[in-house]
Amino acid sequence: MQLLGLVVVTFAVYCVHAKVYFREEFLDGGLQTSQDARFYAVSARFDPFSNEGKPLVIQFTVKHEQKIDCGGGYVKVFPSDLDQTDMHGDSSYYIMFGPDICGYSTKKVHVIFNYKGKNHLIKKEIKCKDDELTHLYTLILNPDQTYEVKIDNEKVESGSLEEDWDFLPPKKIKDPEAKKPEDWDDRPKIDDVDDKKPEDWDKPENIPDPDAKKPEDWDEDMDGEWEPPMIPNPEYKGEWKPKQIDNPNYKGAWVHPEIDNPDYSPDSTIYKFDKIAVIGLDLWQVKSGTIFDNFVITDDVKEAEDIGNETWGVTKEPEKTMKQEQDEVKRKEEEEKNKEQATEGDEDDDEDDDVEGDDDEDAEEEPLTENDDEDDANLKDEL
Repeated sequence: MQLLGLVVVTFAVYCVHAKVYFREEFLDGGLQTSQDARFYAVSARFDPFSNEGKPLVIQFTVKHEQKIDCGGGYVKVFPSDLDQTDMHGDSSYYIMFGPDICGYSTKKVHVIFNYKGKNHLIKKEIKCKDDELTHLYTLILNPDQTYEVKIDNEKVESGSLEEDWDFLPPKKIKDPEAKKPEDWDDRPKIDDVDDKKPEDWDKPENIPDPDAKKPEDWDEDMDGEWEPPMIPNPEYKGEWKPKQIDNPNYKGAWVHPEIDNPDYSPDSTIYKFDKIAVIGLDLWQVKSGTIFDNFVITDDVKEAEDIGNETWGVTKEPEKTMKQEQDEVKRKEEEEKNKEQATEGDEDDDEDDDVEGDDDEDAEEEPLTENDDEDDANLKDEL
């Protein structure tokens, strides 16, 4: 296990397959954050390439074995001009992908692309895993401007780059010249003009309490004229409103007509990045202990899936079994600890009862009387 105790670490790994641009497996268990409340920056460089005309697949595993409450678990992919020795949160990147957890409100998968110098966040919410097991995260970016996100080799989200990010202005906009006609009636219901308010409808909201009596000691010269307190009127019906009927002139909701957006220009190269050359972890963790492993960048979707099955796929079931066994051992230890504490509590209660019993016996002894004092005096005289 390699521990990330330093703020910045760099290492270099080169491609090992014609279609795999980068692959790193830590044979000793992974790359683990080691200090709480720290920023981490670690990166690896490989030969620059472009994903033009082919898929781009980014894949890695994350394990929050520390039961993380707040911290990032994502990777970033950088251009070749990145200075690895000065990598930080403001360093320009191409892609940011992976889980991010903070409290109960933030448990999501980031998918952020840099387009024309601006970072664009996905408009969809993708929930990440928040347990203590290892999970495989995969991002697939296709030349037809579509994408797919997989967790544990299962698709959790997919769609169009143009629709799910705000890279481009909208294709259509509301026609600024269009106005709702003045005679357009969009009220589904209207007042019934034939409905009349009942003559006995109007009643006061509050009335004097009929059961109230003026106090006998009430002095009108001193206290003024006595008035009974007010109580809610049981006959009060509130404000009268005529009943509603269907509007015969209802035309439905007016829809603002749209026109082609003159500022919109299609771009078939949103997916494309040139001189991709660095993958790194640039993140903040309040609670350390996350393990990263099995990093892969390739243009072969099947290759990435096979690598995932050969690595994470082989260990997932044994890991799950081991975690269940550890949880069972922990449960039994907690159970035994609770029993011991309960036993100690019972013993303390018994000791308290014994002390109270002794006090009761002392209290039950008869006090000395005057006759007892005289008998003691006579006995002393005889001696």
